[in-house]
Amino acid sequence: MSGEDDLIARYFKPLATDPGARGLVDDAAVLAASVSDLVLTTDAIVEGVHYLPGDPPAAIARKALRVNLSDLAAKGAVPAGFLLTLALRSADESFLAPFAEALGADAVAYGCPLLGGDTVSTPGPMMISVTAFGRVPQGAMVRRDALQPGDAIVVSGTIGDAALGLDLLQGRASAASEADRAFLVGRYREPQPRSALAEVVRQHARAAMDISDGLAGDLAKMCRASGVTATLDATAVPLSPAARSMINSGAAALQRVLSGGDDYELLCGVAANRVDQFLAAAQRAGVDCAVIGTAAEGHVAPRWVDANRCEVSLTALSFSHF
Repeated sequence: MSGEDDLIARYFKPLATDPGARGLVDDAAVLAASVSDLVLTTDAIVEGVHYLPGDPPAAIARKALRVNLSDLAAKGAVPAGFLLTLALRSADESFLAPFAEALGADAVAYGCPLLGGDTVSTPGPMMISVTAFGRVPQGAMVRRDALQPGDAIVVSGTIGDAALGLDLLQGRASAASEADRAFLVGRYREPQPRSALAEVVRQHARAAMDISDGLAGDLAKMCRASGVTATLDATAVPLSPAARSMINSGAAALQRVLSGGDDYELLCGVAANRVDQFLAAAQRAGVDCAVIGTAAEGHVAPRWVDANRCEVSLTALSFSHF
């Protein structure tokens, strides 16, 4: 076998458990037909941009798959499988073995088997690209452009942890304790896709997207796509104890929390008469959610206010590659 064939057989063929993957012996896979709609999403993570060169291989694998699972959850979709493209500088077993082990464990845990992909060599930074497939009942995918005036703006989990974790890793900030540091770094390295909320989103949300580039910026995208505006209460944004500690001590700014990327939480628009059902269903699914504002008529940028209803000025809304 060629070196590439050997790499695939050793590390990734064991992950291809779906019959449609055909043991990775073909140039394509097949997903069994069903009456569901197929939802497709793809995200790439690049060394030095989405993860740091010293990050553990297992964490890199989890992040590569989970950022795509986050997109599926925001659409109300159940995972069906994924394709993987690896651009590697070398076939390094010390990287590939833990990478493949963690990827396989996540594939099982989230019910999202490997279907196929490609491996190539690169002289530059490593890159991992995943294309994930999910299923929803016909016509039931939750869109980002369906937010309406009067809808409650709801977010899952806590916001800003990953951005602060990156700041800690890059020496731009310090945490109050090792426990806080470990929590925030973990949130940066290993996103927690809200797959448990997929059905909740599908049943109760009018609009949804995942928060990847920063809450403020992604909210602005949702409002712009929907042709509405919104007023948001900055004090209602859910924060972890570790993030709140850094803000209270002056080690981090609210601006960073609201505009930092890599949260991979869900941002939803929920009709006012469905908010209680949404929150209760999310609680049953084991995910805390919070209402942070309300959509309104208009085409101006969303407005952020503090506890005194004074406007909070944000100099940047989100991370941008360009």
